[in-house]
Amino acid sequence: MEFSIATLLANFTDDKLVAPKVLEKKLNCEDEVGVRRLQIALDALEKIGILVKERGKYRRIFEEDVVEGRLRCSSKGFCFAIQDVEAAEDIYIRESHLSTAWNGDRVLVKVTKEGSRRRSPEGEVRLILERANSSVLARVKQDSNSYRATPLDDRLLFELEIKANGLNLEEAVDQLVHVEIVRYPLGSYPPLGRVAQILGSDAQAASEIDIVCCKHDLPRLFPEAVLKATKTLPGKVRKTDLKNRLDFRHLPTITIDGPTSPTGPAIDDALTLEKLGDDLWQIGVHIADVSYYIPPGSPLDQEAQRRGNSIYLGETVLPMFPEQVHRNCTLIQGQDRLTVSVLLQVNASGEVLEFEIQPSVIQVDHRLDYQQAQAIVQRHQSPEETPAPMAYELPPVETLQEFESIFEMLDQLFQLSHAVRLQRQQRGAFDLNLPEKIFPDETNPELGKFLSTKFQYDDEGALGAMVVSSFLPARSIVTEFMLLANQLVASHLRALQVPAIYRVHRIPDPADVQEILKLISNMGIDYRLEDEETVYPRDYQSLVQLFSTSKAEKVLTYLLLSTLKPATYSTSPGPHFGLALDLGYTHFTSPMRRYPDLLVHRVLHAVFEHGRDRRSSRSKERVNLRNSTCHGKITWNILPNDVQEALEEHFASVAVHVSEREKLAQEAETDLEGLKKAEFMQQHTGEVFHGLITGVQSYGFFVEIEELLVEGLVHVSSLKDDWYEYRSRQQKLVGRKNRKQYRLGDRVEVQVKSVDYYRQQIDLVAVGGGSEATDDEAPDEAPDDEMDELGLDAELDANDSIHANPYED
Repeated sequence: MEFSIATLLANFTDDKLVAPKVLEKKLNCEDEVGVRRLQIALDALEKIGILVKERGKYRRIFEEDVVEGRLRCSSKGFCFAIQDVEAAEDIYIRESHLSTAWNGDRVLVKVTKEGSRRRSPEGEVRLILERANSSVLARVKQDSNSYRATPLDDRLLFELEIKANGLNLEEAVDQLVHVEIVRYPLGSYPPLGRVAQILGSDAQAASEIDIVCCKHDLPRLFPEAVLKATKTLPGKVRKTDLKNRLDFRHLPTITIDGPTSPTGPAIDDALTLEKLGDDLWQIGVHIADVSYYIPPGSPLDQEAQRRGNSIYLGETVLPMFPEQVHRNCTLIQGQDRLTVSVLLQVNASGEVLEFEIQPSVIQVDHRLDYQQAQAIVQRHQSPEETPAPMAYELPPVETLQEFESIFEMLDQLFQLSHAVRLQRQQRGAFDLNLPEKIFPDETNPELGKFLSTKFQYDDEGALGAMVVSSFLPARSIVTEFMLLANQLVASHLRALQVPAIYRVHRIPDPADVQEILKLISNMGIDYRLEDEETVYPRDYQSLVQLFSTSKAEKVLTYLLLSTLKPATYSTSPGPHFGLALDLGYTHFTSPMRRYPDLLVHRVLHAVFEHGRDRRSSRSKERVNLRNSTCHGKITWNILPNDVQEALEEHFASVAVHVSEREKLAQEAETDLEGLKKAEFMQQHTGEVFHGLITGVQSYGFFVEIEELLVEGLVHVSSLKDDWYEYRSRQQKLVGRKNRKQYRLGDRVEVQVKSVDYYRQQIDLVAVGGGSEATDDEAPDEAPDDEMDELGLDAELDANDSIHANPYED
């Protein structure tokens, strides 16, 4: 198996000595070549002082002035190392101190100069831990008898020599190509690449999917060893598989999901409902037991870990597992399936009185999509009570008679999900009402379809905050119970004191929220934070309610979303801001599509198989490790030491990786959306749209086109009617003579001037709107914007939107 230095060093935790044989096993160095590569890496790390060798084993040396981070660079040559540690400072790195590292690489940085109030700390790259770019999009040019490729991403400040590889390289000249890196820079030798695919004469001539996959180096095919491993999977559930599992095949079982994927269904979750008494029900949340089929360290597991998650690019899905795994595990109607079940005892108020987690077997009786579920639960409503406008056409209820036996079950689940949602909202959690359709179909049917069918997980997914469907309230039947199951599994893992991968969503920066408050204040919406020093979920809940009364609800909701910090994975329980949880939330409900969910299932299986339910063999009192009644009663390690340590080490080594893979998936999905929007806007060059000013800088102001949720820049040089001064504290540009102003929150009319398709940059010209400046508004004493002081403001593009060092020469 190929491994990076980052993967190797992840196996060194604390001050422990690690034997080479242990590393060989963990890194799957199964042949002589792999063992030799590992030894070369260990020798090199020892020589530069990262590792020390003692009695044939290795220990990592941690230095206070050496930090780990990922490079984020500018086309101007300066970079920052972004640390993983929450609230840690970014380290500024000059181009001369990059040591051949490229944008996106994970690096060890030695801090050479401490930071101050307005100066970032400076450093130099000491070691490249992991390369982010194993391939690039580039344009080929011929230089005498050699061929060179220049990356389209201008943050990659190099050229590659092109190695002949059977292709006629003359055909690639002046073409956009996908270049695989054969050799990274080495001493005085430049990087070397090979042309993997000729995409077209320019970015717009190439396939959008090809551009996104090549740009982000997304795997489209599975290695032969992985496909071979799927052939050993059993074709159906065997009797031996049912040992020690609860059997729920007698219960009416349903799945509610979106439309079938083009690659086939990938349904992880199913629901059952049993009435236990007056105002008391048991809800079964049954999740496909993928971990039963995927042994740790197997080729399937290694590939799933490498990918981290499935990626959804419109109708193209890059799955985490091959199709055969999906066929074995997806919850198909009429077939036995192995599951891990969370059984919740819930009252009519949505309170969980008790729960248990069990390995199980189910058989799905009915599969519904969201539209069918919505049609059933609203069958008794009058047209006046029906949600409007409907984004989806619902089937007539008379065509759903095949589901008649579960109508009442669905009604009750809908009522209970509403009660569970109220419980969540009462503790402060908030929902974001994002539109399901942005572009009108008649304007651009393909784009409208793409944006209205974007994939969402059944829980809070990658956004960190809940996204609700105003058009399909029945979707909450699944969403609320998945959120609740994730929350309860996290509480159970904490109570058992076993290793886990937690989902952490940090508190937003109050300064970012204050910028939103300035904007809405200019729009006549007043709100003050409960505490100016911090932000609470209740603040967002209140803001969402205020936005619902505004004509600019869509734009304001997206801007509020932009203030949220990305959710990440951690081995320690932490707060989840979007769900208003102080400590402990995890991902458990999508093990076919997210690797962290698979790891959580493995922990539960370790508890099922190895968990000690009493302090010692002499103790008479036992606890039920699968039931919430054991919480607060466990004072011993329930897992054997070797199992506990193995899980802890593995989770520590993958937590950052799975967070980064999720971020990459989001960037790829956003990239594809951006390309589609840019293509759409090119077709509307010269047309006028209504917009909202969402950002003001000395070089111009950003406008969000309200009808389309597309952002563009009105450059100050296009404002020909006057000389405009920038007032950063008031977030506005003011004309010296005409007293016209463009401030945060003002509505404007803009004309599309030009569109850069690959960079997804839209240049606009203001043709109306703005507001009148009052005479009593004093100008700023001096510009305090860091980009002003750098003198870079008028040149920065979207790729350069990073923290700049105001003291750079």
